[in-house]
Amino acid sequence: MRASQALLLCSSLAVLLQPSSCQPYLRLRPSPSDNLPIKDIIEHPDPEYDPKEQDLDDRTLRKKLGSNFDPAFMSVAAPVQVNLSSPDPLHRVKAPGPLPNELKKLELGETPYGARLKMGKKARRKFLQWLWAYTYCPVLYTWKDLGIRFWPRYIKEGNCFSEKSCSFPEGMYCKPVKSVTKTFLRWYCQGWSRQKYCTWIPVQYPVISECKCSC
Repeated sequence: MRASQALLLCSSLAVLLQPSSCQPYLRLRPSPSDNLPIKDIIEHPDPEYDPKEQDLDDRTLRKKLGSNFDPAFMSVAAPVQVNLSSPDPLHRVKAPGPLPNELKKLELGETPYGARLKMGKKARRKFLQWLWAYTYCPVLYTWKDLGIRFWPRYIKEGNCFSEKSCSFPEGMYCKPVKSVTKTFLRWYCQGWSRQKYCTWIPVQYPVISECKCSC
């Protein structure tokens, strides 16, 4: 693709994909999960509300959690904190899988000004692959310590990369659109002081599973 063609193509996309319309070329709906990931829970600071050593028996708690124990997303011991998935600073990550149908159908042969743009199949394929990589929104996973009042204590939490716009032209950002629910045990106390009663109860914790470029 010659430089003049690339410049004309980019200027055409800038008109077709105005952020003010809030309609991405992939026709992605706005994120329904704006409250994810979950904010840190404010715990009662009194250690009297913490589980004791006898309450943290691994075998007993594994039996209580049963099939809900998912080692891919939870850990009893502190995992080695590494970058499980992170894009480079310019957000040029390789998008997995084939091009979405919406991208395949994108009309690039005619500009909004009526001019015809000649583009070979190879150049079109390369440009669409670049556009797909530019707008792709991966889920970034990091291990989070939920504290001693959760079992397992560590969860692999998902986040959407939002430090840079994912659209062309700029204006849209990666946002969560899907989540999965993981069941943990939560140490729960009723009552006060020595009259309180504490036990482990199952609680559901949502984890972001998909991010998309959205308004």
